[in-house]
Amino acid sequence: MRLNRLTKLAAACAAAVLALGACTANDEGSEESAGALPVPGGEISVAEAGVVDSFNPQTAAGNTDINRKLAYATHSGFNYVDNNLEIVPLEQFGSYEQVSEDPLTVKYTVNEGVAWSDGAPVGADDMMLAWAAASGRFDDEVLAADGTPISGTRYFDYAGSTEALGLTGLPEIGDDNRSVTFTYSQPYADWETAFGSLSDSSGIAVPAHIVAQGAGLADEKELTELIRETPGGDPLNPAPVNPELRAVADYWNTAFSAQTLPEDPALYLSNGPFIVSAIDPGVSLTLVRNEDYTWGAEPELDEISVRFLQDPAAQTAALKDGTVDIVSPQPDGGTLPDLEALEALGNVNLHWGNQLAYDHLDLTFDGVFESDDVREAFLKTVPRQAIVDATVQRLQPGAEPLDSQIFLTDQAGYEESAAENGSEEFAAVDVEGARELLDGEAPAVRVLYDRDNAYRAEAFRLIRDSAAEAGFDVVDGGLPAGEWAARLGTGTYDAVIFGWTASGVGVAGVPQIFATGAASNYNGFSSPEADELMADLVAETDTRGREELQADIDRLIWEAHYGLPLYQLPGLQASADTVEGVEYMPNSTGLWWNVWEWRVLR
Repeated sequence: MRLNRLTKLAAACAAAVLALGACTANDEGSEESAGALPVPGGEISVAEAGVVDSFNPQTAAGNTDINRKLAYATHSGFNYVDNNLEIVPLEQFGSYEQVSEDPLTVKYTVNEGVAWSDGAPVGADDMMLAWAAASGRFDDEVLAADGTPISGTRYFDYAGSTEALGLTGLPEIGDDNRSVTFTYSQPYADWETAFGSLSDSSGIAVPAHIVAQGAGLADEKELTELIRETPGGDPLNPAPVNPELRAVADYWNTAFSAQTLPEDPALYLSNGPFIVSAIDPGVSLTLVRNEDYTWGAEPELDEISVRFLQDPAAQTAALKDGTVDIVSPQPDGGTLPDLEALEALGNVNLHWGNQLAYDHLDLTFDGVFESDDVREAFLKTVPRQAIVDATVQRLQPGAEPLDSQIFLTDQAGYEESAAENGSEEFAAVDVEGARELLDGEAPAVRVLYDRDNAYRAEAFRLIRDSAAEAGFDVVDGGLPAGEWAARLGTGTYDAVIFGWTASGVGVAGVPQIFATGAASNYNGFSSPEADELMADLVAETDTRGREELQADIDRLIWEAHYGLPLYQLPGLQASADTVEGVEYMPNSTGLWWNVWEWRVLR
C-alpha cells in the first residue's frame, strides 16, 4: 500500500527536513510525462486554503499565509530562502553587505532600473518607510504588566518583531537615493534576514510614494523627510500624537486591506515577477506576468489562477478533474488515498515532508483567564493525545503531542527543552485536578478557531467535551476561513486554536510572538524575565547559547500557563504531471518558493 511508503518516508525525512531541506515522495516526473517538454508561457491554477484579504502582509491583520504567498509572487527583495533553508541573494534586485562588524553596520543598495509597476523607481524612500514600520522607532506606548496599553502611541501595526531594526539608528541614505545603511547598537545574529528578505516579507511591502499621497503628503521625499525629522519615541516621556506620522501609519495599516480588487491600481502595485489582475471575492485571484520585471529570473508562466478552496476533498477533486494543477490540502486519511490513486495513474506528483508549522491552543490573560488557577484548570482538561489521534496521526502513526512552545520535534534542542519545561504536567487529562482548581466555579470560555479547518474543528470538539467534564461551559466561537484571523487580538474570545509557521532561519519569530506588547502577541502574555532573555537571544551568535536561551524562554511560557502546543503539521502537496519545477518547501512560503520556475509541459 502506498500509504506505508509515504509514512515511512515522512519518518525518515522528519529528522532532516528542518536542517537539510525537503523530501519529496516521488521521482519528479512519471513515464507519461518523461518525454514532455516545457512550453514557454502558459497558465496554471493553484488551490489554496486561505482567502486573500490584504496586499500588505506586514500588518498584524494581514499577516496570513495566503497574503504572504501573494506578496512573494508580486515582490522582489535582497534575498530569499530556498527549499534547503539556505539564504540566496537576489543580486539582480540589489546588494547588501556587512560593512562593519563592530559596530554592526549593513548597507542595502537597490539596483538602477528596479521599479514599481506604475514606473516609479524602488529606492531609499521605500526602504525608509519599511524601516520606520519595522523598527518601532516612533512608538512611545506604555504597557501595563499584562501588555495592555495605558498611555502613549503606537503608530505602525507591524506584525513582526521590532527587536532587530529597533537596534538601529536613523539610516544613512546614499547612492543617489538608492541605498540605506543601518548601524546596530549591539550585535544581531540574524542581520541577513532582518530586512529586505523576500521569504520573511520583511522588506519593502508597499510603495512609499503611494503611502505619502494617501496620507496627504506631497510625495515620497516629504515622507522621508518626515521620518528623518521626527524624534524617536520615549515611553518614559510620551509625546503628543504626531498627526502627519499618524496619517502615514494609518494609511500603511489599513489602506491595503482588500477582499476585492481595489479600483485604484496604486493599492496593488508590484515590483516582482507577477501582478494581480483580478479577484473574484472569496473564490479566486488571478496573477499575470509583470511585463516590466527585468531584475530577477523571468517567470516561465504567463498567468496563475489561485482558487480559494479550504476543503481538502475539494482541492483533491479539483486536481483530479483538471481544474487546478497544484494543491496543498491539509493531509488526512481521506485525502492521501485519493492523491495516491492519481499518482499511481501517472497523473500527479506528490511532495511530502514535515512542515515548519504547528497548531496550538492559546489562552488570553484577561477576562475569565486572568486567574492563573483557571488557566491551569482549563489546560488540564485538554486531551492532547486524543487530538493528535484524531488529526495528524492518520498520516503519522505513533505521533505524539508537541511538547514545546519554541522548538519543533525535529529541531536540535527539542528533547532537552521538552524534558525540563514542565510539559509533562499536561501529558494526560486531569479532570479531577481541574475541578479542584475551579473550586465549584463553572467558567464560560469562548473559543475562536477556523471552523472550515478540519483539524481545528476536531480539536475544538474534543476540548469542549473534555472541559465540560470539569465544569467549563465552552462556547463555540468558530468562524469561516475568511473571517477568523481578523478577530485575533480583538478581545472577542477567551481562547483560540490556530497555527504558526516559521521561515526556517533565525530566531526573530520568538520575540514576534512572545515579547510583551509584540504585534503578534495576541493573548497579552507578559514576562519581564522572558523579555530579557529574548533580548539576549536575538544578539546571541553561538548556536548552543541560542538553544539554552530558547529552552529558558520555553520553560517560562509553560509556567505561565500560556496555552498548549498541540501537534506539528505534516505537509502534503501535489502537482499535475503537466507542471514542472514544483518542489516541496517546509516553511510558510510552501511550493511558491520558486514560483518563477514553474512551467507547463506539453
